Amino acid sequence: MHKLLIVVGLLLPLAASAESVTTGQVEAVVVATFAHAPADWQPRVVQDETQALCSASRNNPTPAEVAKIEAAARAVLVFPTDGKVLGDWRHGEAIAQDGKGGQFSDPAGMVSGGNCYACHQMAPAEISYGTLGPSLTGYGKSHDFTPAAARAAFAKIFNPHAAFACSQMPRFGTNKVLTEAQIKDVVAFLFDPASPVNLP
Repeated sequence: MHKLLIVVGLLLPLAASAESVTTGQVEAVVVATFAHAPADWQPRVVQDETQALCSASRNNPTPAEVAKIEAAARAVLVFPTDGKVLGDWRHGEAIAQDGKGGQFSDPAGMVSGGNCYACHQMAPAEISYGTLGPSLTGYGKSHDFTPAAARAAFAKIFNPHAAFACSQMPRFGTNKVLTEAQIKDVVAFLFDPASPVNLP
């Protein structure tokens, strides 16, 4: 998620609206927030080129910038060497519901979850989910369970900027939040006909 979205709530007392928040104010809050983080976390405060382009354009990049962002994301996609993008949907369901990991206070070796329900509705029976992202209920079914659609879903999870510049979705694969096996399992959760995602 881009720094402006993360900290704008902290900056609202400083300004009448988010439109008047300056880049300098955002940077100051971010640096202060991570002041006591371990040294290996400090580079995370510095935006990469994609984040900088999206922040500068307020997530409305020019067509040329969109092409640049998406090309850069496609260049770092790593697909499974065995060609298979589907794992075990049961494991994928657990990963989708797991919000732990990704904090500097976590013990070494902690395996992160995907926390997918923070942004998406997935299984119709799940009653607690966020709405930042679209509903994914019936996802595999709506894509006819095709291998091409499953491969595209793997790519979106690995690095969503490959499909949608300035996506708010985390780059789970590029940033090593989830392993290849975990991403396969989440894709299976979306695409397996037996998965609750694809059941009424």
